[in-house]
Amino acid sequence: MTYIHWAKFLAAFSSLSAGISIVGTRLLIPETDPQSMAAIRFGIGALCLMPFLVVGFRRKPIASADWPAVIFLGALFFGLFTFLFNASLVLTTAARGAVGLATSPIITLVLAWTLGREVMTKVKMICVLLAFVGVAAAVSDSLVATASGTDILVGDSLMLLAALTVSIYTIYAKPYIMKYGGIYFTAVVMAIGVLALISASPHVGFPIRVPDFTIVEWGIMLLLGVIGAAVQFAAFIWALGRIPSSTVGITLTLSPISAFIFAWPVLGEAITYQALIGLVFVVSAILIMNRQPE
Repeated sequence: MTYIHWAKFLAAFSSLSAGISIVGTRLLIPETDPQSMAAIRFGIGALCLMPFLVVGFRRKPIASADWPAVIFLGALFFGLFTFLFNASLVLTTAARGAVGLATSPIITLVLAWTLGREVMTKVKMICVLLAFVGVAAAVSDSLVATASGTDILVGDSLMLLAALTVSIYTIYAKPYIMKYGGIYFTAVVMAIGVLALISASPHVGFPIRVPDFTIVEWGIMLLLGVIGAAVQFAAFIWALGRIPSSTVGITLTLSPISAFIFAWPVLGEAITYQALIGLVFVVSAILIMNRQPE
């Protein structure tokens, strides 16, 4: 199995686990708040990756000239993204949130093309259009919802903003991932993101607090921190260093699959026919994209 195949496998694993993490977050978020949820989940993840951080600093410290960009990327991805992600799931469903996050490949490809990082081929344009139609179909009911559905539209919008932060990170982090290594770089930026959340929370009116979880809920949080933070994002970022940003990004369209599978039995969420239609389109996009040569 080549590095490219491993990278695609880990990107797909990361995206499938992202869908499960969405369901887990949606399950716990009513008992806490977006900023506390993000700080605890990724705090656990950062602790898991701490050995890689220590070893990495000894072998290859971050260059002084790189620190401003590394700090920005950490605060963007593991700070702002995680807050928007959790805030979205307060207002929308797990399945819809997963489909919203799957817009990231659309944004990534368009940004990469605009910046001259990737070539926009006809096939990639078709994939973008398929994914766009899929997401539009999945959230179409919220666009015509009555006042009672206003919060759902806000939640969908927050997840689209979260997808934008993923795309920006995906494009600009790649050189540093290749320079320092995926797991080491993940450990650094995840720790920075957690520190950014903790530092910013008192100043923006969102103090971080320890939630009053049950033992079962703390068990779910531990799984979210270990698998849904440390393993998931280390796999995603490792893959990002070895295959094109658009290829990694398109695998995010797998996250609705696992979210759909678990959202109904775990959360009792009804799966709408619009969401199912959207899922067909985004899965078609990922299958077409991954048949293309690197």
